[in-house]
Amino acid sequence: LPGGHARDKFGSCQHGSLTSLPSGVGNLRCLTHLDLSFNSLSTLPSCILHLPSLRMLLVSHNSLVALPEDFGSLSKLTFFSAMKNQLKDLPQSMGELAVLQVLDLSENALEFLPEEVGNLHNCTELDLSGNRLSSIPDSLANLKSLQRLHLHSNLLVTVPASLASLPSLSRLDLQNNCLRAVPPEIQASPFVHLRGNPLGETEPSPQAGESSARGLQRLFLASGEDSFTVTSEGCKVILACGIHFYFPPGAASDPLRIYFRTLAPDPQWVKLRHHDVLLSRVLELQPHGVKFQQEVQIRMPYASPQTLHQREVVVRTFSGQSWSDLRTRVEQRRKSKKHLAHCSVLHFSWFLVVSRLVQNERKVPAEGTLLFSTVDPNIKVTFPPGVTEETRSVKMQVLPVSAEEIEEITADAGCRASPLLCLSQDSLVDFLRPVRIQLPLPPGVTGLNLDRSRLHLLRGDLEGQTWDDITSQVVLEFTHLYAVFEVTHFSWYWLWYTTKTYIGGIAKKVYERLRMYQVNFIALQRKKDPEQVLLQCVPKHKVDPVLKKLQDRYRGPEPSDMVEMFEGEQFFAAFERGISIDMDRPDCVDGRLSFIFYSHLKNMKEIYVTSPVDRKGQAVKGQVSFYRGAVPKSIPEDASRRRKGPDSLWLATLPIKLPRLKPRWGENLGHLNGFSFPPLNLGNAETGYLTQANLLGIARRIGADWQTVGLNLGLTYQQIERIGYNNREDLDKQILDMLFSWAQQNSENPDCVSKLITAMKESGRQDIADEVETIVELGRQKYRESIRRVGLEQESSTEDSAIAMM
Repeated sequence: LPGGHARDKFGSCQHGSLTSLPSGVGNLRCLTHLDLSFNSLSTLPSCILHLPSLRMLLVSHNSLVALPEDFGSLSKLTFFSAMKNQLKDLPQSMGELAVLQVLDLSENALEFLPEEVGNLHNCTELDLSGNRLSSIPDSLANLKSLQRLHLHSNLLVTVPASLASLPSLSRLDLQNNCLRAVPPEIQASPFVHLRGNPLGETEPSPQAGESSARGLQRLFLASGEDSFTVTSEGCKVILACGIHFYFPPGAASDPLRIYFRTLAPDPQWVKLRHHDVLLSRVLELQPHGVKFQQEVQIRMPYASPQTLHQREVVVRTFSGQSWSDLRTRVEQRRKSKKHLAHCSVLHFSWFLVVSRLVQNERKVPAEGTLLFSTVDPNIKVTFPPGVTEETRSVKMQVLPVSAEEIEEITADAGCRASPLLCLSQDSLVDFLRPVRIQLPLPPGVTGLNLDRSRLHLLRGDLEGQTWDDITSQVVLEFTHLYAVFEVTHFSWYWLWYTTKTYIGGIAKKVYERLRMYQVNFIALQRKKDPEQVLLQCVPKHKVDPVLKKLQDRYRGPEPSDMVEMFEGEQFFAAFERGISIDMDRPDCVDGRLSFIFYSHLKNMKEIYVTSPVDRKGQAVKGQVSFYRGAVPKSIPEDASRRRKGPDSLWLATLPIKLPRLKPRWGENLGHLNGFSFPPLNLGNAETGYLTQANLLGIARRIGADWQTVGLNLGLTYQQIERIGYNNREDLDKQILDMLFSWAQQNSENPDCVSKLITAMKESGRQDIADEVETIVELGRQKYRESIRRVGLEQESSTEDSAIAMM
């Protein structure tokens, strides 16, 4: 009997006029679900306390100031929501609700809680946010089944340390309170949210070598370092890329060497689920499989997703065979504006950060329960008693779809669709009794104007490949706002309202488009050196900001026409019509540069192009064309079919013009013998080295930035000026003299390669830095493989799994 069907001029729900219930309602002895939300109740009708079978009671958005003293007589109540009322206290009998699983008392005026709340031993979710609580009773530590505790937006000045020991707790939200100190046990927990409290930064930026307040050693690793040692005393480690580790005392019983590296995500083994968005590179931590004595905390920076209200950020880890999501909390640093994802682990492997559709999860016991979506609370799934013999876990995800999106994709203003509902479970056995699902009717459709012949209920497989119309196979019931039906197994469910007949094909097309991104390609040349070309694939809404950022240093044609790509899809860039690149690049496949499109990562490469054409007398008018890679296995069949044929892989072509120049590298590389430098290698085989041929390749790409690079390598201004004067009017010799002079002076330094990488990054040449890192890593791999072949290195399952991943 909810109100709220009408809305005011601001779009807010207007309350219904219901102020009481007739006493006869108390005779409904079989009534299990009662919804009185969005009405005008100031007291709870006494007849409700006479409903012996009542399991779910919703009285949110009313004007209740108190609950009856004998409220605990509702002995079968499993779900109670009284959010957005004016409750100032709770009856002691609240603790008698022995089977209560979900209690929502958010946005009231509660100033204290009775100790008896700690008797709700079956409670899995307790929401007390938005009240006036200054403290909470220690008895909450008795709620051993509690998974989510929401206490944000109160007046809390302290919280019991015992909350950290709740065995099932996965989320403790303490944001926006008055906490000036938090027990260490709670602050160290990965599932605790503390933003908005007067605690200051959770980890103030320390000076190098400074110890933490708890006496733990802090390690700050420079770019190029790839390992550190952890002892039984514990430590905090901060990598140059912004990743943080916290090893508590006792996590490692003996000194342990930790190796780390970040990898570009490879779709061959980084398997994203539908509607996932990748937000970080892959972090690999070794040794794999070693179990720590205590959980190690990891904080990974990630690219902030555009929309958060329908999505959540999680850290995902790879076991060697499959990916799984970790309990994650997120933080935004107030000063640096960086976003960090926190997780805790006992084993090291591979980790990355993704954004996924919000996932609501619940344990379903034999007694049944209620699951509703936090994205759209109008979507509910009711599990009746006897629905299962053994407790099973169910998950719900909802993808809202606007009427504008449906109209744009279908080109039919009459098409409407409800939010897309995905249900899954951890059991292969169907439910023993039908599960009741409530979906909101599509926008603009109500029970008053509903034409049942136009309404279609679709069920899709979990890959979204097929959509079957099951309208005739279920019993659809309708209210003013909702459609209700029953099922015994889970999948995707979608409610459509249209005059079209083959609705399954239309839904398939819409579902495919909802997973795709509209992108543009850009190809820009450096103003100082046109042979340096920047290629990037940019989501449509980011094109203008990216171009504005680059316009001072680059010039080039307008972006390509818009094309559509899937998250994690491979594409290639091919240089044509008299332009070529170094075919020895690690990312070069059959003469084309390989890219992987990830909407929130930089799909960018800066490369040095050349031309076999004699440019003494004329400029070269070439082009770069973009092509799709192999058709991803996960895309729908219709999309795959459209991508077959001679021109199906072509995406876009952009012009590149190399101006007429005097001969450069083709002649001047021969002058290398004029320098007095003998052949040299930088680094060593074990850590990875650069050969003289590698250095020549690097020199070809430096161009007009050579002075900046030289200064960042440590050469003095006087040395730079002397090199410029000795090789005046010959840029190639200036670059060679600078680079090989530095290399000769540092050839015995074991850190010279990492210093070169750092200098390139500091000089704004991330393209060269990335290439050097790739060359060095390939050298390390070859060295390890050669050592292993001759039996000089002990085999271990840990290293085997690492090699298998590569």
